[in-house]
Amino acid sequence: MPKELKDQDFADWLGEIRGATSSRELLAARNKRQKIVNKSLVSMAVEEGNRQIAQIHREVMCRALTLCEATCIQEGLGPPPVSYAFIALGSAGREEQTLWSDQDHALVIGAGDGQQVDFYYERFAAILVRILEEAGYPPCPGKVMISNPLWRRTLASWQQMLSDWREELGWEQVRYLMIAADMRLIAGDAGLFTQLRANIDEVLGSSAEHEQDLVLAVLRGTVRHKAALNVLGQVITERNGEHAGDFDVKYGLYLPIVNAVRFLAVEHGVVSSNSTLDRLRRLYELEALPFRWIEMCREAFIIALKFRSLAAGYEGENGLLTGSNYLPQAMLKQREIRRELQEALGTVKLIYRSLERQRRYAERIWS
Repeated sequence: MPKELKDQDFADWLGEIRGATSSRELLAARNKRQKIVNKSLVSMAVEEGNRQIAQIHREVMCRALTLCEATCIQEGLGPPPVSYAFIALGSAGREEQTLWSDQDHALVIGAGDGQQVDFYYERFAAILVRILEEAGYPPCPGKVMISNPLWRRTLASWQQMLSDWREELGWEQVRYLMIAADMRLIAGDAGLFTQLRANIDEVLGSSAEHEQDLVLAVLRGTVRHKAALNVLGQVITERNGEHAGDFDVKYGLYLPIVNAVRFLAVEHGVVSSNSTLDRLRRLYELEALPFRWIEMCREAFIIALKFRSLAAGYEGENGLLTGSNYLPQAMLKQREIRRELQEALGTVKLIYRSLERQRRYAERIWS
């Protein structure tokens, strides 16, 4: 297809998204574009695929925000009483989503009258979560969404909470800090987001001697996840349930790489980069790690993204591209897929052996 026609198709789709007057129309426009992109993913470079998928989700979420504000006005709540910044978390924050995605987001609220602002944004959050769900984004199972007050607060409250997490450094607090590290602005007041991002970077950005407790706490949390490869080099699949015999791409391969690279970024003071590939690039530029080591991580990560797309690229009941985190048994029997999977898992296993040695050494020296 000539480039001019592709550009026109995309412009037409943007018009449909930005002109959607309901979640139903939003879902239909999202479906239309996702099916086009899905057919092209096999021939795209991984980073271009990530960019196009992120663009779809960003446009849908921006329109959902507009519909949410309009609904608030229709309900008599009026327009937003103070400014806000709507933020993506998780794989959306890292721009590593598949075409299928659930909700992971946060809200930063500007200063204003406490009770009025709290009431407005509590209702705003409930409406937005509903609109996004109707547009094909299921709620986050862990409730990392703006309907949870933990992830919906004023800038001052965010700053205090980040400070509290930094002081406590329990397992849950470290987990929350790592979620915050992946934040990305979707829409709203960029100034609010910039201030929050600067605060996060300040909390995470130093690997100096007085920050060793933070580095060790993040390292301990990171090594909880292991590569799904047994001592014989065999891929570990699910034993029971509806996915028995299938391979969990998200928890067996993708997240172990994401978590390891994010730890290395924290350790070496790499801040304001929130995608895994960006973090690897920055680590290379800093000469923090050997080039071959970084290249092995990158290759394993690209394989993880490829398999995530394979697991999340079939059509569901409502016509929306959907999927699971699992590669089915039939796919695992394909020689090339099994070879790539074992190679990527072998890299992850080497990374985690190194991190485990680092953890033991750090606990002897720092504790």
